[in-house]
Amino acid sequence: MGIWADDLLCEYREGKKQLNRLKNSINQKDPVIKEDIKIINSMAEDMDFVIEWLETGRQPGLRRGVDKRKAYQIKYLENMDLIPDISEQLEPKPLYLSESQKRVLLNIFSSFSTRERQCYILYASQGLSMAEIAEELGIKKRTVQQYLERARKKIKERIS
Repeated sequence: MGIWADDLLCEYREGKKQLNRLKNSINQKDPVIKEDIKIINSMAEDMDFVIEWLETGRQPGLRRGVDKRKAYQIKYLENMDLIPDISEQLEPKPLYLSESQKRVLLNIFSSFSTRERQCYILYASQGLSMAEIAEELGIKKRTVQQYLERARKKIKERIS
């Protein structure tokens, strides 16, 4: 006994063949039958859609596989201790933040939404471009740009 999806796939292929035979047996020049031909063509397209879905295991027509987005989405932790250490990238003296500076930084980051924080950290500390961030997070480049603009606006509000 085969897998149920294979059996279903065979049934859909056979049904599509029968539809094609029916369509070929009809006089397609008869104006009364034109509506029936449209219905048959629509049924055949639907069967092609289902056949492709059964063969690939994915919804046809989706360019980026959005149907599986959650399966591959990168999870970012909310812990602020994970901000990367950039002291080596700066001048030789160690990076030091006073307690008040840490509170300001924490206040700024806590005002961000999760996406704003992700985009801002990837952009500012890891140096990724907006296109790279968009690809990484599975969103559009314009959306990344909007998140960064909102984050910058919130920073200006908190600092001034």
